Amino acid sequence: MSEPLVRRAGAALAARLRPRRSQREPETDVVRDLRVVPLALAAWAAAWAGTGGSPRLALLGLAGVGLAAAAAVLRRRRVRPRPGRPRGGAWLVATVLVALVVGGLGAVQAHRLRSGPPARLAAAGAVVDARLELVGDARRVDGAPGRPPVLVADGRLLELTGRGGRWRVRVPVTVLVSGEEVGWWAAQPVGTSVVVPGRLQSPDPGDDVAAVLRVRAPPTAVFPPGAGGRLVERVRAGLRAAVADRPAEPRALVPALVLGDTSGITAELRGVFQTTGLTHLTAVSGANLTLLLAFLLLGARWSGVRGWWLRGVGLLGVAVFVALCRTEPSVLRAAAMGLVALAALGAGGRRAGLRNLGVAMLGLLLVEPFLARSWGFALSVLASGGIIWWARPWADVLARWLPRLLAESVTLPLAAHLTTLPVVVLLSGRVSVVGLLANALAGPFVGPATVLGFAAAGASLVSAPAAALLGRGAAWSAQAIVTVARVGARLPGADVGWPAGPAAVLVLAAGCLLAALLVPWVLARRLPTVLLALALVVALVRVPSVPGWPPPGWRLVVCDVGQGDGLVLRAGPGSAVVVDAGPEPDRMRRCLDALGVREVPLLVLTHFHADHADGLPGVLAGRAVRQVWVSPLAEPAAEVASVRAAAAAEGAAVVVPVPGARVRVGEVALRVVGPLPPRGGDGDPSGVQNDASVVLVADVGGLGVLLPGDVEPPGQRALLTAGVDLRATVLKVPHHGSSRQEPAFFAATGARLAVASAGQDNDYGHPAARTVELARSLGMTVLSTDRVGSVAVTGTDADPRVVTQRPP
Repeated sequence: MSEPLVRRAGAALAARLRPRRSQREPETDVVRDLRVVPLALAAWAAAWAGTGGSPRLALLGLAGVGLAAAAAVLRRRRVRPRPGRPRGGAWLVATVLVALVVGGLGAVQAHRLRSGPPARLAAAGAVVDARLELVGDARRVDGAPGRPPVLVADGRLLELTGRGGRWRVRVPVTVLVSGEEVGWWAAQPVGTSVVVPGRLQSPDPGDDVAAVLRVRAPPTAVFPPGAGGRLVERVRAGLRAAVADRPAEPRALVPALVLGDTSGITAELRGVFQTTGLTHLTAVSGANLTLLLAFLLLGARWSGVRGWWLRGVGLLGVAVFVALCRTEPSVLRAAAMGLVALAALGAGGRRAGLRNLGVAMLGLLLVEPFLARSWGFALSVLASGGIIWWARPWADVLARWLPRLLAESVTLPLAAHLTTLPVVVLLSGRVSVVGLLANALAGPFVGPATVLGFAAAGASLVSAPAAALLGRGAAWSAQAIVTVARVGARLPGADVGWPAGPAAVLVLAAGCLLAALLVPWVLARRLPTVLLALALVVALVRVPSVPGWPPPGWRLVVCDVGQGDGLVLRAGPGSAVVVDAGPEPDRMRRCLDALGVREVPLLVLTHFHADHADGLPGVLAGRAVRQVWVSPLAEPAAEVASVRAAAAAEGAAVVVPVPGARVRVGEVALRVVGPLPPRGGDGDPSGVQNDASVVLVADVGGLGVLLPGDVEPPGQRALLTAGVDLRATVLKVPHHGSSRQEPAFFAATGARLAVASAGQDNDYGHPAARTVELARSLGMTVLSTDRVGSVAVTGTDADPRVVTQRPP
């Protein structure tokens, strides 16, 4: 939907395909098109209520709405309508009926999922033998630090045996695979049926599955997919093979952009796309189908195809798109929104476009009521609605003094950005400042990457060399998109934080609406438009500053990096020692940028867990790093290899520090006190790796800081037994405030301030209430980044002071 050339081609096709409207057709017929919008919104609200897990209350609420609407209709009938104005009673009744039907379907489906045999067995945690069919590609999800990954797959439960019963069912389930079976399941194509033992668990409230099936044993029977499934998998594998010799990032992006195959997209690359507002390009969206249909219809028309045959080509394109991208709710949503976008490009303007959007919403909600609870559905609807309602008139205004192609390149992403921004902030707590520019620059490359990717996938059935040639073209375009995303993400002002609370999001939504009302006035005038563009450039190249942050004279900053560690010790102007890099590069980069750190003479990675090392690219971005200290225990192996490769690329030496070593880096004096044996007390691999953390005592301009990494009680006791001097004014709480702490270790520090680095609403319960109470009982002031954001400490041991990004 961000491709102006496709927009123009679609407009021309739509103008030729649509039936001619009589010039004497009353204007009221066009106005009525807008009435589909409140009908669709009512259906959306009803589906949300019906799928809420309480069918009786939902149905009672919908019945109340119906009675109230019926009473309103009766009152309207007593009033004589004005001449020329259509009656609204019939449409109101239709809206209520649609809401009752959609809400009722949602309630019935929710009841079916929550009360059937799978749900009852899941509530009891029963061990069962299940026959299921894989309906979606498996996804690897990283477990807790030091734990192996878990595989998550979407399945359809067909038969269930357990607790003395046997049932034939047909309900969706989420499959979780751990242990040695992960590799086997990851290689299975969609459509494979298996019989496997596992344990059922109840899903989270609001999930559109009947149960969660945990699998730890190999399947007892395997049935391959049918002929159609094998053909689809062959095409998907053909596209992957066509780009197999390309660089890693375009090799991963092309299958994601074309077929929704995100298996190659790394968490770091996904974060870059999120920062630049390009996340929609890492998965299937309505834009993909719009581009594919425009290409197919143009080619068919040039080949002489006309009339209903041309419509047949479009329907065939939709069917192929859905088959290749899987018949999942997200793909069906993308197909519907893509058809809406193509139909709205030239037929009927804003009102006809919104009519088509409303019809698509109704169709999707009737087929899958649980879409009403999907953030992806909300983003698709808002983006499509914004483009339909605003993009064309804005482009018409801007095209008065700019080329049409450039005008559309600006107004299309601007319309989508403004309409979706409140929801994006609600999900991420960030506002992408560079999103508009990044979408405008990446837009021209989306079409070639998508069309050439589809062509490569089809050609792989006939000729591997032809597919490779087309895949090379798709990869070149994808590389341009990646370059735009990476350059945009490195800009200091790429995105800014915004509170995700209801009041703050409402304020942002009101601001977006006001901005949308002012956009035509601004775009119609050159000077305001140029000034606004210059202001955007200044905001991007300058680090956005929060009032009062960072405080002058800061010595230590515990960065809010989520569920992980990232600390900065001031070594001098623009220079710092960084201890750990957090789990996400972008959050660590933003913290260092805000502090003005341009040089890192020493980076310490206390151990190799992802929540301490995965943010390493954020430290390296635009900064000189001379030396990297690491743990003596080189595990997990994958993280070790990643760290060493990144350090080698930057020319930084990797060193294992020895306990007892002392070093001074500018204003920072470091003393290495750990790790000391024994490490780990129960043989748990994660605990052993935690106790192998590098432990430091730092003096930062007269401020004492103890940095123990993630050492657990065995490692803490080893330090106490060795008689190590642990005294400091500030204690970085070990292991993010885990409940497993040694009270004598805390007491030996004599600290006045304890800071825990933990993520908001983390699954571990960090910092634990028990640990917080322990620190407070010793007279420490306790702060946690999940509640106050980043924490800065100024002053010295004699007079330490604390400044937080958010009020405690």
